[in-house]
Amino acid sequence: MQEEIQKAFEVIQSGGIILYPTDTVWGIGCDATNAEAVAKIYRLKQRAETQSMIVLMNGEKMMYNVFREIPEVAWQILDLSENPTTLILDNPRNVAANVIGQDKTLGIRIVKEPFCYKLMERMKKPLVSTSANISGQPTPKSFAEISPEIVNGVDYVVNLHRDKVSGKPSTIIKLTHDSQVKIIRK
Repeated sequence: MQEEIQKAFEVIQSGGIILYPTDTVWGIGCDATNAEAVAKIYRLKQRAETQSMIVLMNGEKMMYNVFREIPEVAWQILDLSENPTTLILDNPRNVAANVIGQDKTLGIRIVKEPFCYKLMERMKKPLVSTSANISGQPTPKSFAEISPEIVNGVDYVVNLHRDKVSGKPSTIIKLTHDSQVKIIRK
């Protein structure tokens, strides 16, 4: 795994995009602070930049680097969640503008999956994570279901867990500073 982390890190450092296994489904990712790399993902997915993407983080320190204020309920949800959970929070900072939603929100997920966690530890930055499909097409359930257009369109394909069937996409919950909670996807 160390070799894959190193290769992925080098590609991301040079502004590239990777195809990699996450704690849920296969994802396309890049440095969440690099607007040009984020734009490459939008082009590859044929997705409008008005549709924001999820950003993975590896812990509390990274979350506080991106959000000045985090509602207490966010920590409660993360502590109680049995499945991977994405939280949409208000007013992110220190990330590329084109990864932030038009409503000034950002969807984030804290991951413990070893590859993602260690890659971000090496990057010292959050990692974009969007499903490995062309916008509007079904989310692939395994590496074998990922279209050749996606596989050939990234700068590096991580060689881990290619035989594993993916889990389902994460639950998405939107939180606002005025304590409103809205479930977007179960």
